[in-house]
Amino acid sequence: MQFMIIAYDGADEEARNRRMAARPAHIDGARLLKESGKLIAGGAILDDAEQMIGSTLYVEFDSRAELDSWLEQDPYVTGGVWKDITVQPIRLAMKA
Repeated sequence: MQFMIIAYDGADEEARNRRMAARPAHIDGARLLKESGKLIAGGAILDDAEQMIGSTLYVEFDSRAELDSWLEQDPYVTGGVWKDITVQPIRLAMKA
């Protein structure tokens, strides 16, 4: 099952610092997710000044429960980076 994740960072003064501290572990996890075939595409959401303020991901998991289990362990979640997360089931017309 495919899902779209839209996750916005916190808006407080320490939000960027939390993101940058968690980013290496998040990127390492994304690489593993890609290698496993679960990550279709993903990247940062930017503001008008091209600063990272969130993330979007297209993923494929066997179930929503499996996705939730992965999400609970992502460094952006455990590190308090993502504060507003939306998960929506999707069906992509084309995969990269």
